Amino acid sequence: MEYVWAILYILVMLAVLGLNVLGLPANWVLLGLGWVWDLMHPGLSLGWGFYAPLLALAIAGEAIEFGAQFYGAKKYGGTNKGNIGAFIGAIAGAIFCAPFLMGFGALLGAVGGAYLGCYVFERLHGRPSSEAWHAAKGAMWGRVFGFVIKAGAGGAMLAIIAREVWPAARQAVVVLGI
Repeated sequence: MEYVWAILYILVMLAVLGLNVLGLPANWVLLGLGWVWDLMHPGLSLGWGFYAPLLALAIAGEAIEFGAQFYGAKKYGGTNKGNIGAFIGAIAGAIFCAPFLMGFGALLGAVGGAYLGCYVFERLHGRPSSEAWHAAKGAMWGRVFGFVIKAGAGGAMLAIIAREVWPAARQAVVVLGI
């Protein structure tokens, strides 16, 4: 029966990982699910050696997601004002487009919003259209790259937690002393 619960829990974690596509804090929910599994199994007692990498991955995923957008716009000639527009546009696009395409509109809205927000802010502050377009393209590709890295960090978190959830893996760790 322990295998059935482990499979169900891993499937729930896989579904939670999909929340990244919807622009939701999936990596933080995964961290919480790891903690809940630990609470449900008092004999397991996972310590800081387990939670520290998970916390580091969650923080790094968020930082890289927003940092890549900032760096992308800067690399393509964007200004700080353009980056502010890209951040505002990404958030607004994710919120307003979330109801479309069964929730997948949030991802497209965030990417398109980063592009549009950067372009509009660059144009409002006197940049020529060609320069604003170029900077917006950088913000958009940075946003895409950041999303991919954040989802990858979530996948790594899922693998770390699944190793503790799966009964056979946990028993091998105890037997082998890994």
